Amino acid sequence: MRIQTRYLGEVEVEEQQLIHFAKGIPGFIDEKRFVLLELADNPAFQILQSVETKDVAFVITTPHTVYPDYTIKLDDAIMESLQIETEKDVLLFSIVTLKSPFQKSTLNLKSPLVINPRSKRGKQYIVAIDEYSTTAPIVPETPMEAKGE
Repeated sequence: MRIQTRYLGEVEVEEQQLIHFAKGIPGFIDEKRFVLLELADNPAFQILQSVETKDVAFVITTPHTVYPDYTIKLDDAIMESLQIETEKDVLLFSIVTLKSPFQKSTLNLKSPLVINPRSKRGKQYIVAIDEYSTTAPIVPETPMEAKGE
C-alpha cells in the first residue's frame, strides 16, 4: 500500500510492516496503525508514521544510542498485551522532540515506545522510575550522564 508521510512524501509499505497500537498513543488514541520508516541519511533515527494520518509522525531513536545504561522493567500486563516471550521480542524507542539547534533536542525516557517486532504490536509505556525524564537531553551535558550516573 502507498501512504503519505510527514517527512518522506509518499512511500510504499507492506501490510506485514505495520505495527498495531491497540490503544493508540497518548494524545493520538485514534491512531492504531503505524510503520517504522528508516532515514537513509541518518540511521540513528527512524520515523514512527501513522498509516492513516500523514501529519502524525514521530522522530524516534533507541534510548541506548545516547544513554547506554538505560534500562526498564516491563510489567506482566505489557508483556502479555504485546505477546513478549523473550528479550528478542522487545524493541525500545524514545520519542525525540526536535529543537533548534539540534543539540537542544530532547528524548522522552519516561515513556518509551515498546514494540514487539514478532507480533507487530506496540505501546507507549510509562516507566515507574523517577530518575527518567520526558525531556532528557539528546546531547548529555557530561559523559557521566550518558552512562546513566
